[in-house]
Amino acid sequence: MKRGGIDIGSRFVKYAVINGSGAMSFYKKETGHNPLSVCRQLINSDKPDILTATGYGRCLMEVSDDTQTITEIKAVARGAKEVFPSCRTVIDIGGQDTKVISLRAEGGVGAFEMNDRCAAGTGRFMEIMAKVLGYSISNFGMDSRSDNAHSISINSMCTVFAESEVITLINKGVEREHIARSVHMSVAQKVIAMAKRIEVNEAIVFAGGCANNRTLVGILEAYFQKPVFIHESSEMLAALGAALYE
Repeated sequence: MKRGGIDIGSRFVKYAVINGSGAMSFYKKETGHNPLSVCRQLINSDKPDILTATGYGRCLMEVSDDTQTITEIKAVARGAKEVFPSCRTVIDIGGQDTKVISLRAEGGVGAFEMNDRCAAGTGRFMEIMAKVLGYSISNFGMDSRSDNAHSISINSMCTVFAESEVITLINKGVEREHIARSVHMSVAQKVIAMAKRIEVNEAIVFAGGCANNRTLVGILEAYFQKPVFIHESSEMLAALGAALYE
């Protein structure tokens, strides 16, 4: 039996398919202005026998196609546990929210903290800051990893105000690698503040597209004094967890 999981996020739709032998296939497209159409394109490219939806737009599938749904908290926890069986904590920085999830030993969700009130400290925040500083999102963390890069204060985590602060620093002649380091520190501190409100145990798994940012990973590892594990398709873990849902 082929199982599918679709994660309808604010920036991308991610689709995971598990066939009868256990082999996994992953697909991803920008959400755009018509997420339901994108979902159907992905599903039709590799049709499952059973489909489960998660993410912000999961209700679209539930209403239109009578698809079963699961919250993204449960989905990403299940996906992280599948690829890292020792996982006890999940950090998930998505396009519009940030989650820190504590797992029980058997894999169920014990507790979680979630920031979904604004884009502060999210993937979208990182995209905007990278653009202002003239980086591609894939290269954003490179300069700020330098030993010569130091952190300066960015006081606001509101995306609009932080962007203004960054522009002001640029106009003052502050080198962009120093500003980039500060942006990364701000995002990491947001995650750390959330983590302090729940129990963080090993192993820690970083999910979502921001897990590809090595500077952010390094800051978190330095704080927790523990390794942070990253799957090669870190942004697909919620879709995978949905596909595994029963």
